[in-house]
Amino acid sequence: MTGPRDLLAQAPPATVAGARDALARARTAGGYYPSPADWRDEVLYFLLPDRFSDGRESGRELLTRAEIQRLRSHPGRPGWNWQAWAESGKRWQGGTLDGIRGRLDYLQALGVTALWIGPVFRQRIRKDTYHGYGIQNFLNIDERFGTRGHLGELVAAAHAHRIRVILDVIVNHSGDNWAYLRPDGSADEHGPPFRSWPGYYGDPADPATAGWSLAWRDELEQPTIPAASTGGGPYEGVLPRDLQTPAAYARAGRGSLTDDQVANPRAEHKRTDFLTLKDFALDVAPTLADLVTCYQYAIAAFDVDGFRIDTVKHMTLEDARNFCGAVAEYAESLGKPNFLLVGEIAGGDRAQDYFLDNLAVLQRNLTAALDIGGAREHLGAVAKGLAAGQAYLGGFDAIDEGFGSHRSHGSRHVSVLDDHDHVVGRKLRFSAEIPDDSPVKDHQVCAGVALQLFTLGIPCIYYGTEQALAGPAHTEVPYLLAEGWGQGDNWADRYLREAMFGPEHPRVSHDRPLGEQLSDVDASLPGFGAFGTSGRHVFDSASPSYLRIAALCAVRAAHPVLRVGRQYPRQVRLPGTGFEFPGAGEVVAWSRILDGHEAVVVLNPNGEHARGGDVVIAAELSLPGTAYEVLANTAQAGTPTSFSGTHAVGSTLAARGRTSPDEPLYLEVRDIPPAEAVVLLQRP
Repeated sequence: MTGPRDLLAQAPPATVAGARDALARARTAGGYYPSPADWRDEVLYFLLPDRFSDGRESGRELLTRAEIQRLRSHPGRPGWNWQAWAESGKRWQGGTLDGIRGRLDYLQALGVTALWIGPVFRQRIRKDTYHGYGIQNFLNIDERFGTRGHLGELVAAAHAHRIRVILDVIVNHSGDNWAYLRPDGSADEHGPPFRSWPGYYGDPADPATAGWSLAWRDELEQPTIPAASTGGGPYEGVLPRDLQTPAAYARAGRGSLTDDQVANPRAEHKRTDFLTLKDFALDVAPTLADLVTCYQYAIAAFDVDGFRIDTVKHMTLEDARNFCGAVAEYAESLGKPNFLLVGEIAGGDRAQDYFLDNLAVLQRNLTAALDIGGAREHLGAVAKGLAAGQAYLGGFDAIDEGFGSHRSHGSRHVSVLDDHDHVVGRKLRFSAEIPDDSPVKDHQVCAGVALQLFTLGIPCIYYGTEQALAGPAHTEVPYLLAEGWGQGDNWADRYLREAMFGPEHPRVSHDRPLGEQLSDVDASLPGFGAFGTSGRHVFDSASPSYLRIAALCAVRAAHPVLRVGRQYPRQVRLPGTGFEFPGAGEVVAWSRILDGHEAVVVLNPNGEHARGGDVVIAAELSLPGTAYEVLANTAQAGTPTSFSGTHAVGSTLAARGRTSPDEPLYLEVRDIPPAEAVVLLQRP
């Protein structure tokens, strides 16, 4: 029998056949970590391994909230170079798999139960692809993160902490593993113009591309290896070697990725290269089958619990169905019948709905989609008090017909407040756009997390949210506008990806040998640390956001009604009004109901003023006088030793109203401080 430890003790396979041999032996091993009964019970946490931890925080000082406030109030720093800090954000910072393993206690105490790790497979060794989406070896781990053994140890340790692990995988494209060659043999480094279906570069029937070819890149990134050649060293071309064939790639050149013809299998966005990344021809056998084998091998070797599938929009429905079905079946054969398969479907809610509405065609093997389109923007706007609560709570009906109160549909959505690239909206974290002088700067993000945790769906917290990462002081932004701050290009994604561990310097430039990249740093640049710093980590378990999020996660874990109950937006009577859905900046209230029990969440997204009102509750489940107990109060969680506000944890509110047939039953909720939330549970 062969299990994860046995597979990791062997050298990684270099061919698909080698991987398949390992798969056949793993099926009989047993002992794999089981799937959860329902992914709605989980709290996901997404991190980029290069930016989370290098395991050396004990040698650095914590950047305290007082110091962060001082940087905002007195940002001038003699000798500090903002352009150098911004340049560092393009480089590898040095985070590792062992670093993540060393922070599992921190994550468990926060309430995380599933860890989504950005891609860890080997990248081109001389590229700054720290984000992991340009794979060179689909069967091995990038040495800059660690070894296969390190990933195996991380997963085992996470399981011991009752945390599942989800890997980020890429199916529709590879890294920049080959170059287009013109007829004269010179390389087109940026990709020739897109050729419409069925044209491809190298098609002798197409006069515009006749004579073009491709060549695999060698270890120095030069396209010196003829297309017909296979084999070579571990950093040459692509691994497994089965993918070293031109037929495995569309070879259609660089074109538009924004085409909205999501249902058209021959749309441009299905075949174009991703900048320099190369698009697979998944419809050409055995390309998709080979990639399926690679990722089945990852399940067998590392005992992971799910995949986040990158760029699903750019796959055809048939390719997505085949991939998801094959992966899900293999995972089930190992004892993981509910293996998570969540799709990143860019292009807005319309594209997301196309795949979700065709779950029957997908054989329901695509578990859910990331809410990265309009839903994410609505979530952020409501949490900042810029939009009425119904823009998010009521908006689900527009995003997914029938989402409303129905329990089953929550499992189809992974809620996202911030992520690593913001495919829709500005390239800035939620907290970056809160005014620096706001008294809730360090915890208003928790209003968004409360919406995620207690509304329908599977919540996903982005790394650093629990520290309210926000980039540098607003007074420093003018220095960064030329460096892509908030833009849609010019490496603007970097401002979503600060390094929490506070590296002193980034790693050496990608034009150095791999050994130097692993051991040396570029001392000419500061590390790309949080809040525009370097050399100071931000793993602060007493930060205002960490304390609040941990309290909310604990309540969610303790009460199934808050995870899987039906959902109802609630009307509120404000002073001088009747019962209605309040506007922007007023309280947002909703109920979750499970088997006759009601929980009520009341959120004040206003960043300046306390808010309250009479919140409608379920008259069919309670009578006047029924007690509702306060389970959580984020204001109290944030100031546990000095709380003196309303609705302390353990206190109760009595249901009121029904003095006439037209009057609803309600709770009198008062004086919730800015950017705070209260959670109550009916006590029969």
